[in-house]
Amino acid sequence: MITDTSQLKVYLAPGSTDIRKSIDGLALLVSEVLELNPLSESLFVFCNRGRDKLKILHWQTNGFWLYYRRLEKGRFNWPRSDSPDQTIVITRRQLTWLLDGLSIHQQKAHACVQYSSMV
Repeated sequence: MITDTSQLKVYLAPGSTDIRKSIDGLALLVSEVLELNPLSESLFVFCNRGRDKLKILHWQTNGFWLYYRRLEKGRFNWPRSDSPDQTIVITRRQLTWLLDGLSIHQQKAHACVQYSSMV
């Protein structure tokens, strides 16, 4: 299961991906196309051409998790990158927005506030 930690990096694969790929095919894409390590404890998110299906590949301790989400209606607000071969790095918060059908660039969201100590 996706651990609830903000330390996980989230990478969006640019463009569309053949969502028929399973763990091995997606791990190969991560290493050869995205040039990242699929064994890092990161989330790698892929979207199909129709933008109604997502897969998330996640290595945890001793094996892969593969999450699959299919929308019955509507489309994911999949971001377009300036470069078609450039991976997009987002936060876990932005991933939640994406999974909820929202843009990863929420103009009305409250800014994150972080303090080093309470005064």
